Amino acid sequence: MLVVIKFIIGDSMAKVRLKSTNKIFRTLDEQIEILKDKGLVIDDEYYAKTILLRENYFFLTGYRHLLLKSQTDRKYLPNANFKELYAIFNFDRQIRNIIFKNLLIIENNAKSIFSYQLSKKYGFKEKEYLQPSNFTNNPEKFRQVNDLLKKMKRQIRVNGNQHSATKHYQNNYGYIPLWIVVKVLSFGIVCELFTIMKKEDQIELSQIYRIDPDTMSIYLPILANYRNLCAHEDILYNHRTQKPIPDTIFHRELNIKKLDGEFIYGKDDLFALIIILKQMISDDEFKLLINEITYEIDILAGKLKTIKIDKMLDAIGFPTNFREICFLDKE
Repeated sequence: MLVVIKFIIGDSMAKVRLKSTNKIFRTLDEQIEILKDKGLVIDDEYYAKTILLRENYFFLTGYRHLLLKSQTDRKYLPNANFKELYAIFNFDRQIRNIIFKNLLIIENNAKSIFSYQLSKKYGFKEKEYLQPSNFTNNPEKFRQVNDLLKKMKRQIRVNGNQHSATKHYQNNYGYIPLWIVVKVLSFGIVCELFTIMKKEDQIELSQIYRIDPDTMSIYLPILANYRNLCAHEDILYNHRTQKPIPDTIFHRELNIKKLDGEFIYGKDDLFALIIILKQMISDDEFKLLINEITYEIDILAGKLKTIKIDKMLDAIGFPTNFREICFLDKE
């Protein structure tokens, strides 16, 4: 069965014939009606249309879950308001921006530390530091080593002329040192680089962060994943990591509750990322991070009417005493 819908292009009207099984274009007025039919209170339709046009209905309603009656009953809670929905959306945006700038600090630090340590040991020219013999001789990782080195060479070749520093070294010296090359390497590649290093190099690098190599191997993919999530403005608050982080002193000192022997917070949620950041950025940077997050939580708390802020804290995996992590010493 075919349906005909209308939408506005400038001052003209156009018609689109679509199969009824497809998701079809909805005007702002229709989007408003859908939200109302699902029980969302909209006091100011002009305001709501402005937000929907600017932010996108699909992305905005991706934050509806905290305001629904249940995951089976897709209706909104009684008196749930459009402004609450937008407040949750905006909270996630602000937290994402705070997290992102701290992930960039870690990215820059890791690139600096990795390039320094490897250059010191293996040399600073491509023909030196890109030798497969510099990395693990584990037969199971032979293919990964060669594939990653190819990726690095490709990124150097493709991106080398787009950055003034890499271009300067290539044109004037005929090579690009590793501490310059990392500028054009993605954080994902730098994180993967750690997994193919020799064990002694992994240990040396991990000791700088006072983290054991196995834990570092878990942390780095999580950091790269969150970095990409933030860069692409994906939903942050309810994101879960593919692999939980190991138990830490912070789980114990914060007295996080356990369920079936496992801590309920700080394992695969946003608070797990906070625990990683605690260990990898400076104390001053971390205190600023927590202060900024606390400010945004307080702002959101003042805008929520249908639900309590505790429901958001539970969704992001934050214990109510999360601020105390600032005063705990690193392991």
